[in-house]
Amino acid sequence: MQVTETLNSGLKREIKVTVPAGDMEAKLMARLTDARDKVRINGFRPGKVPVQHLRKVYGKSFMAEVVNEILNDSTRSIITGRGEKAAMQPEVIMTEDEKEAEKILAGGSDFEFSLNYEVIPPIEIKDFSDIKVTRQVYDVPDTEVEDQVKRVAESARSYEPKTGKAAEGDRVSIDYVGKIGGEAFAGGAGTDQLLVLGSKEFIPGFEDQLIGTKAGDEKQITVTFPENYQAAHLAGKEATFDVTVKEVSAPGELEVNDETAKNLGLESLERLREIVRGQIENQFGSMTRQKVKRQLLDQLDASYSFEAPSKLVEAEFNSIWAQVNRDLEAAGRTFADEETTEEEARAEYMRLAERRVRLGLVLAEIGEKAGVTVSDEELQRGLLEQVRRFPANQQQEALEFYRSNPEAINALRAPMFEEKVVDHLLGQISVTDVKVGKEELMADDEEAETTTKAKPAKKAASKKAEAKVTEAKSGEAVDEAEEPKKKAAPKKKAAKEAE
Repeated sequence: MQVTETLNSGLKREIKVTVPAGDMEAKLMARLTDARDKVRINGFRPGKVPVQHLRKVYGKSFMAEVVNEILNDSTRSIITGRGEKAAMQPEVIMTEDEKEAEKILAGGSDFEFSLNYEVIPPIEIKDFSDIKVTRQVYDVPDTEVEDQVKRVAESARSYEPKTGKAAEGDRVSIDYVGKIGGEAFAGGAGTDQLLVLGSKEFIPGFEDQLIGTKAGDEKQITVTFPENYQAAHLAGKEATFDVTVKEVSAPGELEVNDETAKNLGLESLERLREIVRGQIENQFGSMTRQKVKRQLLDQLDASYSFEAPSKLVEAEFNSIWAQVNRDLEAAGRTFADEETTEEEARAEYMRLAERRVRLGLVLAEIGEKAGVTVSDEELQRGLLEQVRRFPANQQQEALEFYRSNPEAINALRAPMFEEKVVDHLLGQISVTDVKVGKEELMADDEEAETTTKAKPAKKAASKKAEAKVTEAKSGEAVDEAEEPKKKAAPKKKAAKEAE
């Protein structure tokens, strides 16, 4: 086998490989000889089939196997032998001439092909001692736990039908049909919808107009969707809802005690408090973690500057860009609505893709040198957690999908690997804990905002919308720091989000 480098420019490589026809013939004859004792052909005793007859029958198919074997084995061995790591699977270029291909399969011509690929640039890991991050810590007060416990208990509150008019705090059962300009809109209808008046679950003005109604009443309600409503095609528009009140119920006494906890499937009120506190602390702990991670990644980004493999950047950009356009379409918005242009957004997301690929490679190198791995047990736990996110009737199908799809398993392993590398780094750098209030912890950082979902970037932001994952070397992936999310406000549902 003759290997010749035909391109070495930056990270790009092209290698020409020539396998002499004699070597191909030897590999083919070895296969034919091995098959001689295994195949059964009419007119010949087992093991007595002439090799030339076997060649006539199986020659081309066996030679095709030889070609595939050479491609698979030589691609790995050539790149490894050169001391290189390919950023992505190399592109294999072979002859497209049918006559030449036939000659190769017939053993009458050398087999020539080229490998095109980009290499992972060498990355020298720097000292971490200069990296300093601040970890914001919020101590959840008992009052916040009690407030949440009451909200949980509210879901178990009993209601009794009443004959009088609905008052604030009462629960109504309604059917409704929403219209804009006299035309019903998609998602604007509901049947047997339960609504506690004063809960602010529906858009402003909707619940207020139901106060004073009673069972059997039909009422037309006029409201205006908020300017920042989630469904952009409804934002700011006036709508009417034809509402039928089917039942009015008065609330029973709100009880927060052991019996309430038992109705929720728990053994005691104290256990309910423990669970609620744990959930709140996990929520704010996640915000703290992501802010620390963002500081860490920003400082790593400032410390490493090298050319990123263009194919990796292109793949990451395409992933982000597809998500951006899906989000725009779902929201019924345009780039102009986001105070930018498609050209500006493309440029910004390309910069984002380059940053994420570089960080991915840096973290992968750090993890490799530190011996960070994801064990089979950890991967199995992660797989089960992922499967549990599916509806119960789809969990087995999801489990089989992951177990039969190596790429899906790699995508599952990637963020686990990343978090372990981050944990390793947090043990190497200077971390200072600072007690903060809830508002400070939840405050947005506009200049370094990052989110799990890519969104069109506004001109004012320097780093908007960091998307999910990008391939790193060794098949791992690196997840960008997420923006700590604001605690979700009660949904303004009139028409169940009307989306």
